[in-house]
Amino acid sequence: MKAVLGIDVGGSTTKIVGFDENKNLIEPMFIRANDQLTSIYGAFGKFTSENGLALDDITAIKVTGVGATFLEKGIYGLKCEQVSEFRGIGLGGLYLSGLDKAIIASLGTGSACVYADKEGTIKYLGGTGVGGGTLMGLSKLLLGMENIKHIYELAAEGDLNRIDLRIKDITKKGDFSTMRPELTVANFGKISDIASKSDIALGILNMVFETVGTTAVFAARTHNIQDIVLTGNLTNIPQAQEIFAGIGEMLGANFIIPKYSQFGTVIGAAL
Repeated sequence: MKAVLGIDVGGSTTKIVGFDENKNLIEPMFIRANDQLTSIYGAFGKFTSENGLALDDITAIKVTGVGATFLEKGIYGLKCEQVSEFRGIGLGGLYLSGLDKAIIASLGTGSACVYADKEGTIKYLGGTGVGGGTLMGLSKLLLGMENIKHIYELAAEGDLNRIDLRIKDITKKGDFSTMRPELTVANFGKISDIASKSDIALGILNMVFETVGTTAVFAARTHNIQDIVLTGNLTNIPQAQEIFAGIGEMLGANFIIPKYSQFGTVIGAAL
């Protein structure tokens, strides 16, 4: 089997994916290690071994991400081609969603919004510094927690009524005009003295997702698009689906979290 590989090198994690000669997706893989080189070589070795790929089977390697410079001289004698991260985001989002055009929001350490269409236009629209880094930093500060799984499990018991100020809190019942009562006026704007750690954890998640979601909606409106494809590691958090669905309902957008959403950028790089 001949294959094109895509490698996305993060700070201490590497994502790797492949497409065979028939353009079929080979199961993506995610490897975490203490340093980038260990992560890169670990991912490459495991991926090729588990898929029965020899070095001669690999026809091209496309690399992206902040650590892509580690592969400027190639890997095991194979040349690596650098791919713009924004191009990877755009191509990956379209491939995973099957759409002809969309806004793709990549939820990484920060967040980026990209416009992409089947005609080949890919344009970075901007983004926000709010993302996974914000989630982890605030969770460490406010909750004393750094394990993402523990954070979202704690948030499952949370109640936003003890955290966020919403339209229903400042408007008389039945007088919400065109705005939905659940619309957030101020994240953490109504934090209660009796707010629990679970409430705070949910408040942090909600603030991050709402910030990214509204930023993506504004970007989509400038292109008269309703479809917003979400990619990146944060899309795996269980609360993401419900929170983004609520944002979409309130602001008139269609948020899509496709299968393999966390691998969107590396899939786009391979393509």
